[in-house]
Amino acid sequence: MSNTTDSTIEETIEQRLSGLATLKREIGKVIVGQHEVVEQMLICLLARGHVLLEGVPGLGKTLLVKTLADATDLAFKRVQFTPDLMPGDILGSEILEEDHSTGKRFFKFQRGPIFTNILLADEINRTPPKTQAALLESMQEYAVTVAGETMALPTPYFVLATQNPIEQAGTYPLPEAQLDRFLLNIHIDYPDEADEVAILRATTGAAGAAAAACMDAAQLLEMQQLVREISVSDDLYHYVAQLVRATRGGDGSGELQQWIKWGAGPRAGQALILAAKARAFLHQRLAVTRADIRALLLPVLRHRILLSFQAQADGVSIEHVLETLIASVAEPGRD
Repeated sequence: MSNTTDSTIEETIEQRLSGLATLKREIGKVIVGQHEVVEQMLICLLARGHVLLEGVPGLGKTLLVKTLADATDLAFKRVQFTPDLMPGDILGSEILEEDHSTGKRFFKFQRGPIFTNILLADEINRTPPKTQAALLESMQEYAVTVAGETMALPTPYFVLATQNPIEQAGTYPLPEAQLDRFLLNIHIDYPDEADEVAILRATTGAAGAAAAACMDAAQLLEMQQLVREISVSDDLYHYVAQLVRATRGGDGSGELQQWIKWGAGPRAGQALILAAKARAFLHQRLAVTRADIRALLLPVLRHRILLSFQAQADGVSIEHVLETLIASVAEPGRD
C-alpha cells in the first residue's frame, strides 16, 4: 500500500515538473532573456506568495505578468494605481438597482478587479496609503471585507505589484507592513546586447509571439501543495533563523549592526523557507539545499531591512549588506 502511494506521488511530481518545464517554454516565447526574473516569479507563484517588481519603464514588467496569466489560463486583471484611485475601485462597491417587475430598489455588490486569480497592481506607489492598504487583507487572508461581509477570493490568488525606482515625485512609499506582505522583491535590470537585439527582432515584425495556455488552476493548486511537502533539514532551519536574527541589533557582526537600522522579522524566515522549497521543487529536488537559501536571500530580505544613515553615508548598498550577512553566518556542515 505504501509503495503504491509513493509511486503515485512520484508520478504526480514528474507530471507537474513536466508541466512547469512547458510553462517556462511558453513564457520564453514572449519574454526574451530575464531567466532569473522568470524563475523567481514562478518560485513566488508556487510558494503562494506575492511579488513586488521593480524596474525602470519599458523593461516588460506588465508583459511578463500578462504572459504568465496567458500561459496558466488564469483570470487576469490589471489596475493602474493613480493618486485619485479609491479602495472601492479595487474591492468593488454596492450599487443601487431596481427590480422592474416590482419597482423595489435594492443594493447589489459589484465586484472589483481584486476578484481574480492574477492581479497586477501597476505602479502601486503612486496611490495614497489608504488605497494601498486595501490590498493588505487580500494578500494575507485571501479574502476581502466590504460592508461588513467577508468574501473569499478565487484560488489561486497571486498579486504582482510594480513600482518605478527612479521617478519618486508624487509617489507614496509603501509602508513596512505592506512591504512585508510581499514574499519576494524582484529587480528587473536592462537586457544584455544579445537579448536586446532579440527583443527588437521579435517585437517589430508583422506578428508577435503569444504564449499558449498549458496549465490550469487545479494543476497549479496541486503543485502549491506539493511544494509544502519538500523537506528541510533541522540544520537549514537553524541556518535560516541565524541569518534573519543576524539582521537585528545584537545578533549580527559589528558592520551589520552599524549598517542596519531595522532588521527583518520572523515572517522573513518563513518567506525564505517557503521560497527555498519552491526553488528546490522547480529544480526537480525533493529537499532544500544551502544553494536554495543563498539564491533567495536577496529577493526575500532586500525589502525587509532598513539601512541606517551610516550605511547611506558610506554608500553601502543592500546587496553588499546581504553579502556581508552571508559571510558572517556559518553555513551548516562547514567550520
